[in-house]
Amino acid sequence: MENLIEVTIDSVRVSLMSPHRIVLLKDMSSERFLTIWIGPCESDAITAELQGQVPPRPLTHDLIKSVIATLNARVRYIVINDLREDVYFARLVLDVNGRNVEVDSRPSDALALAVRVRVPIYVADTVMDRASITPEKEIESESPTPSVESGDERLNLFRDFVESLDFDEDDPDKES
Repeated sequence: MENLIEVTIDSVRVSLMSPHRIVLLKDMSSERFLTIWIGPCESDAITAELQGQVPPRPLTHDLIKSVIATLNARVRYIVINDLREDVYFARLVLDVNGRNVEVDSRPSDALALAVRVRVPIYVADTVMDRASITPEKEIESESPTPSVESGDERLNLFRDFVESLDFDEDDPDKES
């Protein structure tokens, strides 16, 4: 069995550049993150479940959950197991009558199912090593932070400027 790293869904974010969304997975034992582009439907399915929203009708991932349960199987965990040509691959690992059955899945669908059945989410260590990011520590500003006094001075200058404006002169909308 490959080495697996447990992750959590840190957030689901909207890209301002495209209709796609990004799910951010955080390594539970370090400060590494894995970003995966997902579609808006899967994004909404993940977000709705994480926020406890109940749809009026079952979504596709609710149907998958129901089918698995009806067949007396259960999801043990999901794993993002491969990355080829910038495309992630995932597997659902099911317990079917005491034996492991692995089902190929898109990562977004696997994640949407994982949040519904509340199972661990893993990433293969080879995938995490190749594609994860580690945020840099905040770089402190080299310029000194303005003091409260200088902030007050600027506020006073602005206040003086606003008070010096005469809005009553030549105001065509002013009632006499």
